[in-house]
Amino acid sequence: MSELAIGFVIFPQLTQLDFTGPLQVLSRLPGASMHIVAKSDAPVPSDCGLSLVPTSTFAACPRLDALCVPGGFGVAEAMGDRETVDFVRRQAKDAKYVTSVCTGAFVLGVAGLLRGRRATTHWAYTDLLPLVGAAYEKRRIVKDGNVITAGGVTSGIDFALAMAAEIAGEAVAQRIALSIEYDPSPPFDAGHPDRAPEAVKAALAGRYETSRKAYRDGLKLALAACGNGP
Repeated sequence: MSELAIGFVIFPQLTQLDFTGPLQVLSRLPGASMHIVAKSDAPVPSDCGLSLVPTSTFAACPRLDALCVPGGFGVAEAMGDRETVDFVRRQAKDAKYVTSVCTGAFVLGVAGLLRGRRATTHWAYTDLLPLVGAAYEKRRIVKDGNVITAGGVTSGIDFALAMAAEIAGEAVAQRIALSIEYDPSPPFDAGHPDRAPEAVKAALAGRYETSRKAYRDGLKLALAACGNGP
């Protein structure tokens, strides 16, 4: 297999597991090269106190075969940043795979890459997908053409394993799953709103209502600025 250039776009206040989960999986693909790309080469703070060091800037990044945009509360600002959106749009033109995890879908959306496509994102923000012209599909991973979107945070590992299987075959993907001992067995079944107790959902309601408003307002401004609405 020839070398596959895989790039992750990082920005302040991203959710690091959106990025590091798929990175850990895809970096184990034979012949894959990882590119961690940001506006500058300065460390990028995540939303949990861990700073991440880019390996390339937007200006210096080579052509990517696969592009991934993680999510996090920082997306509300990233999707309004012209340099970030322009980089994503530019790289997507020639990429074989254009992907996102969690709310990274909205960066793809502002870049005009989800219009007319089926997509998913974190469960708390699915109602905003029509603002970027996408149709929400209730699945953990949604593939529409060369665009793959994954649900919230931990779904990035599932997405990366599915992508690894498509690129290198199921045997390789299974070896990667075994090598990282990906064998989920959560202590309780509360990881999706369809199954979480009502009291748990109620405790998060206020938090997500505030962030949904920030996303909604940010999307309207960003889409008005670039003309990539539905």
